[in-house]
Amino acid sequence: MELRTLRYFVAVAEELHFGRAAVRLHMSQPPLSRAIKRLETEAGAALFERSPSGVTLTAVGAVLLDEARALLDQADVLRVRVAAAAGSATITVGILGDSADPGVTRLAGAYRRRHPEVDVRIREADLTDPTCGLHAGLVDVALTRGPFDETGLAVHELRADPVGALLRADDPAARRDSLKLADLTGRRWFVFPAGTDPRWQAYWNGGEPREGPVVRAVAECRQAVLWNGTVGMTLLDHEPGDGLTVVPVIDMPPSRAVVAWNASDTNPLIRSFVRIAIAAYRD
Repeated sequence: MELRTLRYFVAVAEELHFGRAAVRLHMSQPPLSRAIKRLETEAGAALFERSPSGVTLTAVGAVLLDEARALLDQADVLRVRVAAAAGSATITVGILGDSADPGVTRLAGAYRRRHPEVDVRIREADLTDPTCGLHAGLVDVALTRGPFDETGLAVHELRADPVGALLRADDPAARRDSLKLADLTGRRWFVFPAGTDPRWQAYWNGGEPREGPVVRAVAECRQAVLWNGTVGMTLLDHEPGDGLTVVPVIDMPPSRAVVAWNASDTNPLIRSFVRIAIAAYRD
């Protein structure tokens, strides 16, 4: 069994859908399906139960998934150790002002345990660049949130988080159990500077053009609401701070926490980082 085929299998097993796995692997679906069929022939048993809505693992597939993950982890460790011996074991990680996320904390611990020899450099980005410097070549991999321009990038969703309206605690809307975007029509919102990725801007502005104070960081968002009574979106489980509150907005899609990297980059440090990130956010 080739490592590449096992990576294909793990992607399908984690996505439980051939189409989504093909997108994740940056390949078309037919060769992925053929590779899995060959793997099933080698295994002598079906690995997936197939249906129009997706796939589920068979008992044999579940056993192979555990073993494949362990084998791929070992392969990543081997590549990283070789890179370290060659004196190139450095990785720069971009983080979008969310380093208190428990997923980031788990990932940092897991990566350090797995690769103590790697020099991890952190670049914390502000809200004007959701790629954290990937497009500019400033980082190797980013822990960030979509949506943004994914041209040339590989992006894997780690988690989807509900969002809400950040309001002053004495705002009349703060007494509501939930809100819709229409309830916030006509309000001043905090906005991002000109030149910010339009996909990113549109999501956090609820899909509408907004006017209000310009912000670059999470702390500035909070201060804009506190001092000016403006409104904006934030993660529902974020602690808003004194004088502020968060009310669920039920017609806003969740915010996607993602790991992203340059699709053409074959650095084993990045591949290992992505695999560990997926496991850390799944726990």
